[in-house]
Amino acid sequence: MDHDKAACNECAFFEDHGTERQHTDDGGLCRFNPPVTQPDANERGLWPVVATNDWCGHFAPEHRA
Repeated sequence: MDHDKAACNECAFFEDHGTERQHTDDGGLCRFNPPVTQPDANERGLWPVVATNDWCGHFAPEHRA
């Protein structure tokens, strides 16, 4: 697999930190797995933060129109 083409920012499970009006290049959230629980019961779970050029074995190409 070509890891440059299988980067997180090209994956269907990637959520960019930016908005539609403001694109950021500092990474995003991986939505493949559920949020990770925190030690304090009153804390919310956190989605894993990934860099745009990271990759993993769960890559699924983003379907774009």
